[in-house]
Amino acid sequence: MNKNEQFVIAINRELGSGGRTVGRLLAEKLGVPFYDKAVIKALQEKYNLTTAEIERMKGRKHSWWADVERILKIDSGMGMNYYLPQKSDAPDLLTTDEMFKTETLILQDLAAEQSCIVAGRSGFHVFRNHPNHLSILIQASMDHRVKRVARKQNMSEDEARKTIEHVDKMRENYVKKYTGTSRYDTRNYQLVISADGKTEEQMADMIMQYIG
Repeated sequence: MNKNEQFVIAINRELGSGGRTVGRLLAEKLGVPFYDKAVIKALQEKYNLTTAEIERMKGRKHSWWADVERILKIDSGMGMNYYLPQKSDAPDLLTTDEMFKTETLILQDLAAEQSCIVAGRSGFHVFRNHPNHLSILIQASMDHRVKRVARKQNMSEDEARKTIEHVDKMRENYVKKYTGTSRYDTRNYQLVISADGKTEEQMADMIMQYIG
């Protein structure tokens, strides 16, 4: 990846690895926007988006950027929150083919406007054909993840472990269904980092060194 040209960095991460925080720190260091589920959901809700509506907006040469900028400012205080599913959530019913296609189009359009960093959303797959992309996977041991989630979410370690196991299963089902591969397959990434023994700042610096 050449950071002197328009680029996109996709960060997939395990819950409790600190990957989302790494993505935000990296975005600050590179001076580019950071997109995650909250931003994409806000755009979808604002426009009640479908793939057909996105195509119509493209035809009108609509630019997402003004709206994204407002959303980023509004959402700036929410970025540290995890997505913790409700017990009623069914892993295979969290999204639909149409929703996945809509998310993909939004992300590809955002990346076409300017350099950015994307957390999750199967970015390794969405941007696999982008001419200047870097896909990263941030992992950690279960012990590291349990302790971090318990601390961040003020829950017991047993509750944290159950949450992690549920989210892991849900995310893997999602990725397999819509990309045909596993999110744990390291062939999908150019860089894989273990969070054990590292701070988020150190991991962000490692990525900056890798980029050069």
